[in-house]
Amino acid sequence: MMTTKIVHIHQDSDIESTSLSKAQKKFNSLIKKIDAQKKILQDWQDTLPKYQQKFHGEYQPFVDNYTQCRVDLVHLFDAAHNDSFFKKTDKAKLKALILDLSGDLIHEGREELKVIYNRYNDLDFDAESDEMNSSISQAMKSMFEDMYDMEFDENVDFSSPEKVQEAIAAKLQAEQEREAHRESKRQQRKKTTKQLEKEAREKEEEQITSKSIQEVFRKLVAVLHPDREPDEVERERKTELMQRVNEAYRKKDLLQLLALQLEIEQIDQQKLNTLADDRLKHFNKILQEQLSELEQEIDEIELPFRIQLNISPYAKLSPESIIKSLSMNIRDIQFAIKEKQKELDALQDPVLLKSILKSYRL
Repeated sequence: MMTTKIVHIHQDSDIESTSLSKAQKKFNSLIKKIDAQKKILQDWQDTLPKYQQKFHGEYQPFVDNYTQCRVDLVHLFDAAHNDSFFKKTDKAKLKALILDLSGDLIHEGREELKVIYNRYNDLDFDAESDEMNSSISQAMKSMFEDMYDMEFDENVDFSSPEKVQEAIAAKLQAEQEREAHRESKRQQRKKTTKQLEKEAREKEEEQITSKSIQEVFRKLVAVLHPDREPDEVERERKTELMQRVNEAYRKKDLLQLLALQLEIEQIDQQKLNTLADDRLKHFNKILQEQLSELEQEIDEIELPFRIQLNISPYAKLSPESIIKSLSMNIRDIQFAIKEKQKELDALQDPVLLKSILKSYRL
């Protein structure tokens, strides 16, 4: 079984990298960055299923348990409010506790508590919620405008993390569309000779760059196409390699295609070391695009966690840190459940509840 070789330009005599050309240094730098980003992306892709399993299998049941404890507390306060043992001052405090706790729970999805909430509140929950959501949305809008250096329309809804994510994605798409429209307008204007010459050069560069990756692909196909292989074992090996070649070409993954050339010894280290700078220039352009796509893919994975954890887009975030954060949340909520259950058990005693209400300040 062949091992994957590392793609890297170096001098045969192992001289320091200062002897490499500018294009060679950039090639090595891009290879290193792409390799690092691929590892980060793979780490995220490996971690996300584990995170989801831990979240839904461990954390969510505890959340549901804790939520039910709080619902039971609302019903306990509601029953106490109807008990003649509690006087007017006690009932005013119970009302405040009921509205505060049931309001939070309704926002968390326990809509059956609206009946209790509306019984104690002058304003219907839904009407009050509309006013509150508007205020929250404005505050969130201002915060995320500062965080992401964007301006959002007044009618954008920022009342939940999901809606925030949708708004940011829509804003980015709208900006891309506006830029495309501006570019189209620029192209429609009468262009100078200098501009036309620049466009011609850029178009030629794109064609050469595209041919560069096509050339590597064609060379691999010529050697590895399984239909041309009579030996069954070798045909199976080439079929597996061709699948990797096709996948790399589909993703425009030049790094993987070059690694495959090294793996099957279609090129050697000496040939890689002596690639001409003009050829490396086109390779570097492909690698830069690949690096940008990897970074964008990682950003898209991280965005929901940054919103959920209120982390700046510039702050470091890792798969390890979100698993650690989730584990801490699980420990915290387990402790909270135990405390809430003790509270529920203790407050079954009307005398103790009355004593606690006495020290409660509205």
